[in-house]
Amino acid sequence: MTSNAQGPLAGMKVVELAHIMSGPICGMMLADMGADVIKVEKVPGGDDCRRFAPILEGGESASFLIVNRNKRGIALNLKTEGGREVLRKMLATADVVTENYRRGTMEKLGMGYEALKRDNPGLIYCAISGFGRSGPMADKGGFDLIAQGMSGLMSMTGEPGQAPIKAGSPVTDINAGILAALGICAAYAGKQKTGLGQMVDTSLFEAGLQQMYWAFANYFADGTVLPKAGSANPTSAPYQAFRTRDGWVNIGAANQSNYERLVGVLEIPGLATDERFQTNAGRLKHRGALVDILTARLVERTTDQWLALFDAIGLPSGPVLEVPEAAAHEQAVARGMIVETEHPLAGRMRGIGLPIHFSDGRAESSRPAPLLGQHTSEVLAEYGFSDARIRALKEEGAILETDVGG
Repeated sequence: MTSNAQGPLAGMKVVELAHIMSGPICGMMLADMGADVIKVEKVPGGDDCRRFAPILEGGESASFLIVNRNKRGIALNLKTEGGREVLRKMLATADVVTENYRRGTMEKLGMGYEALKRDNPGLIYCAISGFGRSGPMADKGGFDLIAQGMSGLMSMTGEPGQAPIKAGSPVTDINAGILAALGICAAYAGKQKTGLGQMVDTSLFEAGLQQMYWAFANYFADGTVLPKAGSANPTSAPYQAFRTRDGWVNIGAANQSNYERLVGVLEIPGLATDERFQTNAGRLKHRGALVDILTARLVERTTDQWLALFDAIGLPSGPVLEVPEAAAHEQAVARGMIVETEHPLAGRMRGIGLPIHFSDGRAESSRPAPLLGQHTSEVLAEYGFSDARIRALKEEGAILETDVGG
């Protein structure tokens, strides 16, 4: 049976061969928007992410569960002829296949894009890799850390004078998954007109480069290489985190009107007429002095006290939250960004919802991440495999199925 969830991508059939993070995030976004995503995992072991910490009661990985919601799961041993037979049959009618293997892996299985499109001209083949499927580094594997370093992100992250720092979140992995989903949706729209699929190719490296718009704007304009600035903005000031009596507050006084609002509410003697800070260029030039002056005032009150004053005058501002606070924030809850599913082993699980909202047809986040091979027989039956053939494939070791009941 297929998912009852409805959404704008209802009817799209996706076979996910991808593992770890970027590919699964792509698949989860498509599933959240209504696509029927079948996650194909390897035998033995399944997705390597299943062994990432933390491991929950019942042996399931929280890291795996949070990026594989709303999918059905099967497990195939592609080293066997039976496993390859199953996959070929699935791909012959799929709308989309996603994979993040090294270049050449699918070709060795006889299922590269050129081979697959002969049998299924409408197939959208999405490849996510470290550096893309062309260029001098196409055969090199890549990880988020490497991509952040090579894209320039780490050169800008952190405080001045510090060693290179990676962003706390794996931003190139996540962004590559989003770009893959975007590319798939564009190719799917094209398929509705022509009936033909195509190759969609993106990478962690390019996903990192895309995060560098402002830095490249400065460099391309006049050769300026923006220095590290901590939480500050390289193009305007004050626009950063400031210490308060009990924590931190982000203040976005990026333009002249907002700066004047800030000056008015802070009531710092002499600040409004200080010639150093009359223009954005001056504030950038004397940012250190400005930050010292503002901080001396801001530490006199709590974050909540300042936010109440800032909100009253329409000044862009917000608290710097810890993870538990962000998860519990009323705006995150109101926007459906914290979702719950019931997992057969891990129990009630919370996850991050789809950050896209539709006026009609939003899919429900009701299906938990699958157990390894949980839906193998169900899916194979949909593709015409008889009970006898499914038993034979199990005996061959070509497929694996996990009983939800234990």
